[in-house]
Amino acid sequence: MTEATTTKIHWNGGIQGEAINILKEDGGMIVSPTKVGYIIMTSDDKGLERKFAAKNRKRNKPGVVLCGSVEQVKELAQMTPEIEQMYQQHWDEDILLGCILPWQKEAKSKIPNDGTKDLMMDQRETSCFVIKFGTPSENIAKEMWEKYGKFSFASSANPSGKGNRGLVAGIGDQIENVADLIIEADDYVASIQPDKTLDTRYEQGVMVSMVDEAGKLIPEQNGAVGVQPAPIVIRKGLDVDKIMKIMSDIFSSWDYRHGFYY
Repeated sequence: MTEATTTKIHWNGGIQGEAINILKEDGGMIVSPTKVGYIIMTSDDKGLERKFAAKNRKRNKPGVVLCGSVEQVKELAQMTPEIEQMYQQHWDEDILLGCILPWQKEAKSKIPNDGTKDLMMDQRETSCFVIKFGTPSENIAKEMWEKYGKFSFASSANPSGKGNRGLVAGIGDQIENVADLIIEADDYVASIQPDKTLDTRYEQGVMVSMVDEAGKLIPEQNGAVGVQPAPIVIRKGLDVDKIMKIMSDIFSSWDYRHGFYY
């Protein structure tokens, strides 16, 4: 689309119906606000292809699957009871969390047989399942899944290697021109990190790997010391201190290796 035809609206404070109408159709692609900035949201292979093209993005990273409930994560991803506990605690405390997990076998059958699978997983068939990423986009993802049975995939709305700094003006001309809809909510994004400046704010969420090098789920620890492989914090971000505290309460062993996956 051209810049002239890309619709830009301010978040309505609830479920943005215009976004639902676009994403439930083939190839829809929007820009939506989260706690840490703006993301591209898509729901199928055509939308994912548009995302990769708009970002000039490499395809070796696991896709981000936005989940509107812990129940959705359980339905889609393999988890141990400890990982379920971690998701539930972050949900209850409204903390943004993304974990690299393998897919449930049954959930794979729900993925459209149109090339989506190759674009939303890495070669190990894992994805990053994210919760509590911000009300504007959470509302959309929840509605898309519960009402239409459609996935919501995400990627930061900025050219790879560059942050949008939490401002809709920072998404770049290329993404702005390609998106079908842009939902602006700079005020919401700013409210999440009110004590941070543009230079000190987090522009991403924490990502924790819950798989081994082959993509197999890590074992349950049950309080034992030194169980390997263990969870690995592979990307620091918003509320990393709170997340590491919760991890320390649940897991006897875990590693911090920022940037390890990439």
